[in-house]
Amino acid sequence: MPAPADILESEPRTLGSIIQKYSDVIIAVTLVMIVIMMIIPLPTALLDLLICLNITIALVVIMSAIYNEEALDLSVFPSLLLVTTLFRLALNISSTRLILINGYAGEVITAFGNFVVGGNPVVGFIMFIILVIINFIVITKGSERVAEVSARFTLDAMPGKQMAIDADLNQGAITDEEAKVRRTKIQREADFFGAMDGASKFVKGDAIAAIIIMLINIGGGFVIGMAQKDMDAATALQTYTLLTVGEGLVSQIPALLISTATGIIVTRAASEGNLGSDIVKQLFNNERIFFINAGVLLMLSIVPGLPGIPFASLALICAFIGYSLHKKTAVSEETKEEQQQVKEKTEATRPENIISLLQVDPMELEIGYSLIPLVDTGQGGDLLDRIVMIRRQCALELGLVVPTIRIRDNIQIKPNAYIIKLKGMEIARGELMLDHFLAMNSGTVFEEIPGIETVEPAFGLPALWIPEGQREQAELNGYTVVDAVSVLATHLTEIIKQHASEILGRQETQNLVDNLAKSNRGLVDEVVPELLGIGEIQKVLSNLLSERVSIRDMATIMEVLADYARATKDTEILTEYVRHAMARQITHQVVQGDTLPCVTLDPALENRIVGAIQRTDHGSYVSLDPESMRRMVNSVTTEVEKLANAGYPAVILTSPAVRLYFRKLIERSVQGLTIVSHAEIDQSVEIQILGVIRI
Repeated sequence: MPAPADILESEPRTLGSIIQKYSDVIIAVTLVMIVIMMIIPLPTALLDLLICLNITIALVVIMSAIYNEEALDLSVFPSLLLVTTLFRLALNISSTRLILINGYAGEVITAFGNFVVGGNPVVGFIMFIILVIINFIVITKGSERVAEVSARFTLDAMPGKQMAIDADLNQGAITDEEAKVRRTKIQREADFFGAMDGASKFVKGDAIAAIIIMLINIGGGFVIGMAQKDMDAATALQTYTLLTVGEGLVSQIPALLISTATGIIVTRAASEGNLGSDIVKQLFNNERIFFINAGVLLMLSIVPGLPGIPFASLALICAFIGYSLHKKTAVSEETKEEQQQVKEKTEATRPENIISLLQVDPMELEIGYSLIPLVDTGQGGDLLDRIVMIRRQCALELGLVVPTIRIRDNIQIKPNAYIIKLKGMEIARGELMLDHFLAMNSGTVFEEIPGIETVEPAFGLPALWIPEGQREQAELNGYTVVDAVSVLATHLTEIIKQHASEILGRQETQNLVDNLAKSNRGLVDEVVPELLGIGEIQKVLSNLLSERVSIRDMATIMEVLADYARATKDTEILTEYVRHAMARQITHQVVQGDTLPCVTLDPALENRIVGAIQRTDHGSYVSLDPESMRRMVNSVTTEVEKLANAGYPAVILTSPAVRLYFRKLIERSVQGLTIVSHAEIDQSVEIQILGVIRI
């Protein structure tokens, strides 16, 4: 049997595929041949063919402009305009050469000079001037101005369009790929209209050149006819004027078509279909217009002195069109009602599309209708920009790429309330007052002010909602004052940090590993998949995030895993090794200057915990009796309160062998603790022990 490649090579190739394959060569050769045409004389038969080709190309271009739905569908038009203009000028030079040398430039030019204008050079000259005026003053001038304004407005609108794309992306309305496509389209539009602004000058210059060439042909032909061909003045003028007029007409007709195509392309805006469908749809959509026109035309038909039959005929036509549109509208409304009834009946009887209900957004923010101005940029809302900054902040502080947060309005909650959801489940909520500021008492208030009492949602601080007029006074009295959108942004940021370990999934972990592989492929290949899978790496990263340890330094994390994953696959033990390697970072999070104020564990308690460790094939756990647990929790609570009263964060220092298991015992009973081991503290830091936990 022949090989697949042989079969493909033996298949016949179409002319279109061949042209597409060698299109670059064809265009290059064409441009060179156009230049050569200006130098080498052409036979009259070939000139006739090229003139007909010029008209054909112009027809193809204008048909393409009519049937395109938007300007970018023919984005190559500026370059095409240059090529067609150059081709037309080359034909002008070739025909001028034949007219002046032979007094004959082929059948096409002769036909246009005799048949089209009836052999009358004056009529032909007037027609030529009219075509040039229409092309130069009306179409070309207007197209040039529209292209210039479109280019300017497109450039001015680019920042707003970019912001709209970013807003849709942040809301989850579009994907990253769709955003990329829309940004590319905006850039192409700016480039296109900028190019059209310059390319329209080609048509303007072509019209001017046509007039100059015509005057040269008539004057030069008149002199050559009398001086070299022994013609009398009338014969020379008749002969060369007709040929020149014919040559001008065959040149100006395609030029007029190309100019019209230029005008069509640059004036297309907000179209939903091709030019023909848009005109019919938008002009013939209201029957009242045609009934009113019919009445006006009927009145004009009976005015004495005006021709009654034409106006009456047009009145009947308008009345007929209006009646047809009225019937069409009535039928369309009936059809819509029937389709709506059928749709409602179908929706009521068909089974639900269960698959669409399974989609769960990673994070959602539901807002009451009174908070919609926070999202609406038209009303000055900047919540979308705040969310972008929150995602940047989480990437810098935690090394976590927060997925897109979808924002929805929910009329079932209070108008000024909001709900934060993680994977479809509510994890936090709060209420805002848009026309008020939140004044928080952080312990520095020396004189209270009146306000609506509330609790700051992120950290649970007592606070007041105050009107804008009291803001300055509240700040002078020692309150920390923030606006409503900042309250929501702070709450959302804190919730993301608290639940960062849940937000990080396998796909997010894969993305982080892939990003590291771009700069450190050897390290990634050493760990994945030979030593650890993505799921095991994800558990290590989640363990770090659960204690707010940044995973931004993925290279260090992967190096530690490469060192120790051969000895153990226990992700909790591996997490402890990673923490040891990130001692400088952890120290920076807990120290106060160069001192670490903390409480520590009694050695007897540490020995008790070590003795209670139970190891299994699925990991390790600690089993303490309930009474010991109660006493330990009470001791932890007491010592942490002492730290808080002294103004220090709740930091507990343990030995490296105990830290993991002590955290497992205490994390559900006492919240907000930072538990570190001696191996995670930089040696340059002075440890200040302010208490001991005993049982």
